Amino acid sequence: MGYIGKRDAQPIILGALKRLEYRGYDSCGIAVLSNGKIEVFKERGTIDELERALSGVYIGGTVGIGHTRWATHGEPSRRNAHPHTDCKGDIVVVHNGIIENFQRLREKLTEEGHVFRSDTDTEVVAHLVEKYYNGNLEEAVKRALREVKGSYALAILHKADEKIIAARNKSPLVLGVGDGEFFVASDIPALLEHTNRVIYLEDGDLIVITKGGFRIENGGAVVSRKTETVLWSIEDAEKGGYEHFMLKEIHETPRVIEDTLATHLRDSALGTMNLDLDVLRPAEVLMVACGTSFHAALVGKYVIEELAGVPVRVNLASEFNYAATPLSRGTLVVGITQSGETVDTLSALRKARAAGCATLAITNVLGSSVTRLADRVIYMRAGPEISALPPQRRSLHS
Repeated sequence: MGYIGKRDAQPIILGALKRLEYRGYDSCGIAVLSNGKIEVFKERGTIDELERALSGVYIGGTVGIGHTRWATHGEPSRRNAHPHTDCKGDIVVVHNGIIENFQRLREKLTEEGHVFRSDTDTEVVAHLVEKYYNGNLEEAVKRALREVKGSYALAILHKADEKIIAARNKSPLVLGVGDGEFFVASDIPALLEHTNRVIYLEDGDLIVITKGGFRIENGGAVVSRKTETVLWSIEDAEKGGYEHFMLKEIHETPRVIEDTLATHLRDSALGTMNLDLDVLRPAEVLMVACGTSFHAALVGKYVIEELAGVPVRVNLASEFNYAATPLSRGTLVVGITQSGETVDTLSALRKARAAGCATLAITNVLGSSVTRLADRVIYMRAGPEISALPPQRRSLHS
């Protein structure tokens, strides 16, 4: 999560991180640009523990970033919690994803004199930016990312600049556009309390955010991205009196089905789906999905075969990407992803398009990556999907 604007950043970032708790985490932290210095506070454990550590501490500053971490490289601990800094503490980084070549980069940077304080892959980004920084943060980040291989959603600060540099590659990242303020986050619920205007960043995007506006680049060229209006409300992201989100979302199912059908079938049998007959009458359907979407596809197989009489195969997207699955131009490949950002499902649809197949996406998020990739899209009207075990009840194997 990142914020830049006119208000105090600390409470905004902490509140947003609480709305992202459902993603699972073992540690958390924030960094705020305050009086020409970057103040960093982080803890192993919950955001409540971080707030207790901050009790009575006021960090005055209107630019900041925060993070909830799920351990990948390095044990759950304060030293491995984000944000991570460079040697001097001038640059601070938060990161979702995996830096695949971090070990080689770390060894090289260590030989050059950089001192690492954590076991994480993320810290190499801070030191790479430090290596290339000569007064221009944007250029330093660009040069650093040329050396990085892997997936990332990044937000980066420097103590000398009232700006946030953010970048995306294969990890979700969304920009929230407020009135004289901007937000960057990994998921929409973090933003809903403050704005419903969002821009979904695409792979390769780098965005420079200041209090006066933002600029998005991709491949060195300035690009324009459409601003979407999120139809969910902040109440949609609350428990609504239920003990936990899973119960709430189970009880919402009949209404969600009714809302989805009403939206698509209001005007005609096709309604807002805008599907043509060739797509509706394929020789076969291949569904690709992960997790709960995969289980929905298994149910959909029986429904489609019974009602449409069309043979249906269902594949885990992660396996489909590495298998020699037979495809023909008569195959309709359906990608199911609630978020519209599931990496394996996006890769599966790219593979299907390369084979000349028609593609259809079923998703819940307007403007998400899958909506730009698939030939046709069916939107679910389910609101935010939040149900997950609270972090203290999860394990590394959950």
